[in-house]
Amino acid sequence: MAKRIALFNHKGGVSKTTTAFNLSWKLAEKGHRVVVVDTDPQCNLTGLVLGYKGPSQLETFYVDHPERNIYAGLTPAFEARPVEIQPIDCVPVAGRDGMFLMPGNIRLSEYETTLGIAQELSGSIQALQNLPGSLAHLIDLTAAHHEADYVVIDMSPGLGAINQNLLATADYFIVPTAPDFFSVMAIDSLARVLPKWHQWGSQAAEMQVLRDAAYPFPKPSTKLLGVVVQNYRPRGGAPASSFQRWIDELCGAVRDRLVPAAQQAGLLLPEEAYQNASVPTDSMVMVQIPDFNSLVALSQDCQKPVFALEAEDTGRSGVVLKNTLENRDQFNELFGQLADQVLSLTA
Repeated sequence: MAKRIALFNHKGGVSKTTTAFNLSWKLAEKGHRVVVVDTDPQCNLTGLVLGYKGPSQLETFYVDHPERNIYAGLTPAFEARPVEIQPIDCVPVAGRDGMFLMPGNIRLSEYETTLGIAQELSGSIQALQNLPGSLAHLIDLTAAHHEADYVVIDMSPGLGAINQNLLATADYFIVPTAPDFFSVMAIDSLARVLPKWHQWGSQAAEMQVLRDAAYPFPKPSTKLLGVVVQNYRPRGGAPASSFQRWIDELCGAVRDRLVPAAQQAGLLLPEEAYQNASVPTDSMVMVQIPDFNSLVALSQDCQKPVFALEAEDTGRSGVVLKNTLENRDQFNELFGQLADQVLSLTA
C-alpha cells in the first residue's frame, strides 16, 4: 500500500503547494511512483500542474473531465449515491514519468460542514457512518489504481474537518514553515491541535459503527517526519540576520512545544530513525530552503520545479544565466536532500 504523506500548516504562505509539487517530483525522479493530491479548494497545485492561469481554463477542465477530481470522487459517499467510490483517473504530470495529479476542486469545501457533523455524530446517526472513512478510501483506491509508492497530500491552511480527517489518516506529515512571527504562533497552535486530532482519530477508529461502514475509518498511525523552513532571503550563503532570528524562534518553538506534545501523543518515530535521516531531533528541521525569487515565475510557466529548469527555459544568458543555473543546482541539492530524508524515514 502507498505511503501517505500530508503537508500541513494552518498558516498560509509557507509554500505547502510548492513543497508538495517539488517533493513529489523528486520522489518520482528517484524511481518511485507518486500520486500528488490537491485537497486545497484554492486548487493552486492543480493549476500549476495543468498549466492553467485562471478560473476559466480550470472550468474547461472540469467540464471536459467531470469525474477527474477529488470532489467528484467523494460524491458517492457524501450524496448517498447507490454506487461505490471509484479510483480517480489521475492526470499524468508532464515531463515527470511516474508522477500523477489527483486534481482539486473548489467544491470540495462544500463537504466541510457535512464531514464535520459526521465526525462528531456518526456514532449516533448511522446515515453518516460512511463519510469519515471515505477520504482515505478514495486516496487508497486511487493510489492502488496507479500502483503508487507514495501519496503526497497538499492540504489547505485551516483547522476544519477535512484537514482533521486527512491528517489523522495519513501515515506521515511534514510541517512547512516560514521565518516570521505568525509561523511561530502556528507552531504553538499545532502543538495543541495535532494531539487532539490524533486522539479523535484513535477514538473514531474504535467505534463499531465506523468499523462496519462501507468505507471503514482506518486506525491512525501518523508520524511527524519533520519541519521544512522556507522563504528566507540568503546573504553570503546563509539566512540574512533578520530571517535567522525568526528561524531560531521557530526552532525553539518546535523544540520546546511541538516536539514534547508530539512525543506525548505518540506522533514521533523512534529517535534513531531521525538520526539515520540526518534530521535533528530537537528542531526537527529537515531542510532550509531560501526564497526562489524570480525563479518561481519560470517554474510556473514551464510547469516544472525550479531545480528541473533547463538553460533554454530561462531565456537568460551570460552572467545572469550562470547565476540562475547555480541557484537551480542549489535547489536541486536541497530538494534531493529532502526526498532522501523522506525515503529514509518512511523505509
